[in-house]
Amino acid sequence: MLDFESAQTLLAQAAAPVTRHETVSLAHAVGRVLAVNLAATLDLPPADNSAMDGYAIRYADYQPDAVLPVQQRTYAGEMPAALIPGQATRLFTGSLIPDGADTIVIQENTRESDGQVHILQAPKAGEFVRKRGMDTTAGQPLLAAGTVLEAAHIALLASQGLTQVQVFAPLRVGILTTGDELVHPGETRAAQQIYNCNGPMLAALVQKTGAQAIHVLHARDNEPDLRAAITTILADCDLLLSIGGVSVGEKDLVKPVLESLGGKLALWKVRMKPGKPVALAHIDGKPVVCLPGNPVSVYAVYAMLVSPLVRRMQGRTNLFPQVSAAALRLSRPHKDSREEFLRVQWRQTAEGAPELVPYANQDSSVISSMPWASGLARTPAGETVNDGDIVKYYDVAHWLA
Repeated sequence: MLDFESAQTLLAQAAAPVTRHETVSLAHAVGRVLAVNLAATLDLPPADNSAMDGYAIRYADYQPDAVLPVQQRTYAGEMPAALIPGQATRLFTGSLIPDGADTIVIQENTRESDGQVHILQAPKAGEFVRKRGMDTTAGQPLLAAGTVLEAAHIALLASQGLTQVQVFAPLRVGILTTGDELVHPGETRAAQQIYNCNGPMLAALVQKTGAQAIHVLHARDNEPDLRAAITTILADCDLLLSIGGVSVGEKDLVKPVLESLGGKLALWKVRMKPGKPVALAHIDGKPVVCLPGNPVSVYAVYAMLVSPLVRRMQGRTNLFPQVSAAALRLSRPHKDSREEFLRVQWRQTAEGAPELVPYANQDSSVISSMPWASGLARTPAGETVNDGDIVKYYDVAHWLA
């Protein structure tokens, strides 16, 4: 049985990033993954400018109670004349610093009358001057390939005058659910059947992590249906995620079908709960990950084990989001032979300390626990965890981003 970290690492390295690139406008780049390293093309700011409203002077001209003639008034976007020694230039935030000036006296420390400015408080040399290249320097690294572009990155790119950027093409994922007991939501359901929630949920999880769910197919428990669905997905997708059908029951037919298509299936028992059975195969160089069947198991395995693989295939550099820790609230001591990922809510005590409150029913079929939970609390295998013990916490807002 694989420990959790080993399974997570193996899956994260199960495929290389997609090689397809495309160029998109900055307006459509949010959430996309940068495909190339970018260097700055401009010095920012492109020239020395004022950080405050005030007066530009030569620091050498300052004397206590100095009164300097105001040579000119310059606004942002205007080109100032060179500063005459012994005079001052009235300027505003963003105004260019005139040649010869080296210090800004903020307007709060001055009084202007009759074309002269009286400096009421001593400035510091170089104060409130934004120097050229203080932010970015042409030729220096700007953003690294693998960066997930957010609004702040868009601002940085736009500041360089860029209108488009090269990104990895979206990862194409195919989803396969199996089982004669499942019917699609909206269809007539017999008493012995249940609605298929795994397909829509897994598609939503894939989309949440920035990939595209190209196919969401369901196959009945027979080899021709399974082979047709798997063949369709592999023709169009970079990654296949299947749910159920890889155990040793009479109708667990996914394994032999994958093998008939050239896949060699590695079936793992992962020391985690929920989600012990996980399988991995490759067909024509494309990874196939087989998840367990219970909805909570699908949710937990995707978040904890599959999402790092998705991020790697997307070209991201940060595969494993942050993990925090907090006190776990328990009504009785907890112990399991596997590492358990409890559905919990992150809360704060009256004193402001974080705590993790578990959902009352932790059965892997309890779907109502998933929208209730803010994340998963990890309890160690074979150890007794008592009320108030500190455990690791995986916030799904980060792990499914």
